Amino acid sequence: MENEIGLVMASNWWLLATALGLPSLLVSIFARRLEKRIDRREEQREKRADEREKQRMELDRMLIQSTTASIALGEATARAVQRIPDAHCNGDMHAALDYAAKVKHEQKDFLTALGIHALYEE
Repeated sequence: MENEIGLVMASNWWLLATALGLPSLLVSIFARRLEKRIDRREEQREKRADEREKQRMELDRMLIQSTTASIALGEATARAVQRIPDAHCNGDMHAALDYAAKVKHEQKDFLTALGIHALYEE
């Protein structure tokens, strides 16, 4: 076996291939193909991460809308109950309405501040 390896390495074609840099060429081709494959996988991961981020943003938007809708519905219901002559609304109803209005305005102010901050963010 050692004799055969010695014969191959001593042959003219092996010397010619080595002199031309074919082993280096083959290794570099293999490395480049591997690098391209890794780059493609990384691009796919980035695309999936971007898509997940867009979905999270959409979910946040929907959650904010549903919170606002819930507050509006609660306010409308409380005001309707207050108009019923037989309904004896105590201070809890008025306090709940005041609290709902306060939370709604705080949320609006917070989102406005975020929007303004996003306009000037680089």
